[in-house]
Amino acid sequence: MNFLKIFMLPLLAFILSGCLYPQSEMQKNELSNQQQLETVQNSVKEYQERTNLLPIKTRDEDTEPFLKYPIDFSKLREQGLIGEAPGNSFENGGHYQYILIDVEENPTVKVVDLTVTDQLRSLQMRVDQYMRDNKFPPLKNKIAKGVYGLKYKEMGLDNEPSVESPYSEKKLPVYINERGELLVDYRSELYELMKNEKHPYEPGEDIRYLLTDYTPFAPAYSPPYTIEEEEPVFSVDLTSS
Repeated sequence: MNFLKIFMLPLLAFILSGCLYPQSEMQKNELSNQQQLETVQNSVKEYQERTNLLPIKTRDEDTEPFLKYPIDFSKLREQGLIGEAPGNSFENGGHYQYILIDVEENPTVKVVDLTVTDQLRSLQMRVDQYMRDNKFPPLKNKIAKGVYGLKYKEMGLDNEPSVESPYSEKKLPVYINERGELLVDYRSELYELMKNEKHPYEPGEDIRYLLTDYTPFAPAYSPPYTIEEEEPVFSVDLTSS
C-alpha cells in the first residue's frame, strides 16, 4: 500500500455548523468533498437498514477508536449502494481513509488524513530500531501520565518531531507512550474550538469528539483528552471508545 500516492482535489469549503478557523487558514487543506461524505453516509445508513450490520473491516479490539472502524466499500458495492470508492479515498488513490465513529448509537462517516499516517510511519521505524537496540522505548521528559517526549537526537533527528495538522496550518507535536506507540498532540486544536464554539463536554469526558463534531476529520493517533480549568489536558486513564 502506498500512502504517498495522492489524488489532488479542488479546495472546497465545508458547510459546517461553525468554523474551526478563519477561512484563510483553512485554505491549505485539500478538504474532503462534502457531497462524497454525504453519499457514503447515506450508503452506510441504507446498508445498515438492509442488513442490520455495518460495512466495516475487522480490526483488533484494542485498535484506537479513530482507526477501528474503516469502511469496507466492497460491501457497499455488493449491495449496489455505491459505484466505487470516493475519488479522494485511499481505496481509489486518494489520501483519506473513510471511517465510522459512534458505531453503537449513531454511525457517522469521518475521514482520517493519511498524510499524518505517512509522516508517523518513518518516525515509528526509528522508534522500533531504537527499541531493538536498547530494549526500551526512547522516552525523554514526562509530558503527562503515560505521555513522554522523544529522545529525538538519539534517534538521529535534528528537531523534535511534529506532523502537519489536518485542521489548520499548525505543526502538532508528536509524543510517545511507554509501549513505544507514537501519539499526536491535538491540544492546540481543541483549545481553539473550545474558545470559539459551544460544546456540551465537561471535566472527565473525552473531548476528542469535539473535533469530529465540527470537522470531517478524525484525530487519529491521539490519546484521550478532557477539560481542566477550561483547557484541554491529557487524560490517558479515560477508556477509549
